[in-house]
Amino acid sequence: MAVLLETTVGDLVIDLYTEERPRACLNFLKLCKVKYYNFCLIYNVQQDFIIQTGDPTGTGRGGESIFCQLYGDQARFFEAEKVPRIRHKKKGTVSMVNNGNDQHGSQFLITTGENLDYLDGVHTVFGEVTEGMDVLKTINETFVDKDFIPYQDIRINHTVILEDPFDDPPGLCVPDRSPEPTKEQLDSGRIGADEEIDDMKGRPADEIEEVRAEKEAKSHAILLEMVGDLPDADIKPPENVLFVCKLNPVTTGEDLEIIFSRFGPIKSCEVIRDWKTGESVCYAFIEFEKEEDCEKAYFKMDNVLIDDRRIHVDFSQSVAKVKWKGKAGQYTKEDFKDYEKECKKPSKFALKEKVKPKRDAKYDLVLDEDIEESHTSQSHLAKKQKQKKHHHCEEDNKRTKKPKESDQKHEEHCREKSKGENRHRHSSRTRYKERDYTYSRQKDKYR
Repeated sequence: MAVLLETTVGDLVIDLYTEERPRACLNFLKLCKVKYYNFCLIYNVQQDFIIQTGDPTGTGRGGESIFCQLYGDQARFFEAEKVPRIRHKKKGTVSMVNNGNDQHGSQFLITTGENLDYLDGVHTVFGEVTEGMDVLKTINETFVDKDFIPYQDIRINHTVILEDPFDDPPGLCVPDRSPEPTKEQLDSGRIGADEEIDDMKGRPADEIEEVRAEKEAKSHAILLEMVGDLPDADIKPPENVLFVCKLNPVTTGEDLEIIFSRFGPIKSCEVIRDWKTGESVCYAFIEFEKEEDCEKAYFKMDNVLIDDRRIHVDFSQSVAKVKWKGKAGQYTKEDFKDYEKECKKPSKFALKEKVKPKRDAKYDLVLDEDIEESHTSQSHLAKKQKQKKHHHCEEDNKRTKKPKESDQKHEEHCREKSKGENRHRHSSRTRYKERDYTYSRQKDKYR
């Protein structure tokens, strides 16, 4: 149960859910069989959302079901099949378009995005694209206008039924061959599907080369804008500034100003010099007040001999002196220079850990003023602590005066006691000596 759609950009194969959506599949298959979709425009392409077709008028307001051909205008639309519910989950889901009254005709859409839940319950899913996803991607990326209509026609050229499980209803007229398209069908007012888009066709070689050079210059300008060398890709150099080169190194800005001032008043005349040595690099820029004076100098002064050198004069291509206001026109080049200077200045912020180091300190930002305040507060706290210590020492001294007196008395008592003990020991020793002496004498006597 599949249908092949041959489009102007490639082929799509659609598998049909004939069991879940029998009426929608019958309508689609029989419309393909009678070649109803041949040369239908894809008239609605919304990127990463849907592509819509199936209306022979190409407006999105036409189309009719196969039942209209069988039973008349009262059967132009048929009722939508809502059970079972099939969701728009993946790319390539094919659904019949709702006409606003839960009815369908011939228009159908193919999703080019995923998880399009807001289409569920509105448009009836009856199939999916199984082959030709690259073709679907090509259609999805085509260029469209504000109404999502492709600038170049994309059409269904032919439909081929690969498998049809339904019998033809009675009264169905099947053509023997595919009909030829009419002029009205092919005339959409846009670029034809088979028409080649070539802007250079019929142009002379010089014009083609000029267009290519302009495109290349534009791409270079965009690149310079991206790297920051140009303030804007569309910027143009001033037309009142001349570029003078091949100068003699001895020629000064005053000399050039005197020579070129005969064409009109000069705003500035600057000889470019080497930033290290200060020597001339042999070219200069001359800015006139009027563009007419600049043009006169350009035509008159080229190849003129100045200080034994023939100079070359051209219009300046430099935009160095153009005021840079950026894309939004808010900032100038000077603003960015001021910002860079401010960035180079020492920061007003310091780490709180550096102010008062702690093991478990948190890294908070504090101002220099806070640092000074912290220093003063620390010194004040240190003074208070010293005063407290001194006060405590005085109180301790007062408290310890009384116990000191009692200690002195105790020491005197101990000394007297120790003196008495020493006397007692001395007397006991003398007694022992006398006893030993008398004992030895008696012993000698009895011998």
